[in-house]
Amino acid sequence: MARVALIVEFKLKPGAWAKFNEIIHAHAAGTKADEPGCEQFDVLQPETDGTPDHSRVMLVEVYTNAAAFEIHTQSQRLVNTRAAYADLVESRVITRCVL
Repeated sequence: MARVALIVEFKLKPGAWAKFNEIIHAHAAGTKADEPGCEQFDVLQPETDGTPDHSRVMLVEVYTNAAAFEIHTQSQRLVNTRAAYADLVESRVITRCVL
């Protein structure tokens, strides 16, 4: 079975970075700790000319297979996290890939 990878890019509302960063790092840590099928969950901070671009945050997630990814999509943590950051983001683009 192929592994599933996600690349997620968030465009944040002005002034939302600190709160969003706190929420998304907690989500990443909890997912890695509680979901054995999550192999990787990195929070990336894009830069512009060597300066952090606090209008954007990117995620790289890797799951052992489609079933592990499905478990993640059905998790209460994901539901709670999306609700917590809903007012902080302008947009979210998710790209699903296979490895």
